[in-house]
Amino acid sequence: MTPEQVSLVQRSFSKVVPIADQAAVLFYDRLFEIAPQVKAMFPADMAEQRKKLMATLAVVVNGLSNLESILPAASALAQRHVAYGAKAEHYPVVGSALLWTLEKGLGEGWTADVASAWTAAYATLSGFMIEQAYGRPQEEAAE
Repeated sequence: MTPEQVSLVQRSFSKVVPIADQAAVLFYDRLFEIAPQVKAMFPADMAEQRKKLMATLAVVVNGLSNLESILPAASALAQRHVAYGAKAEHYPVVGSALLWTLEKGLGEGWTADVASAWTAAYATLSGFMIEQAYGRPQEEAAE
């Protein structure tokens, strides 16, 4: 990621923070719509899960300018996801739901540059997490 992409992600996320609860609802509704099979991995009461999602996103977004600082937490998160039943092929679906949510939440603020920056951020983190969880990069995981 370029410094400009990091800045775009951080600036755009600051606009999502005030609507964090709504954004989390949109995200999980979209995720369960496009990948209904993953719903069984989540609790019936999603309130706490939505808070965890937004807190994790905040840590990641704030840490993008010093990526090394967030990699240990991302590795631990990847390992926990394996225990929950997550598979490498779930990561692109989650990414799709996240980008869709950001597009809806940011409205006119969702520009081509912002979309590209978020795509790069998600690809960087998800690729790392897949490698940590499954021992292979994302490209191989999709095979």
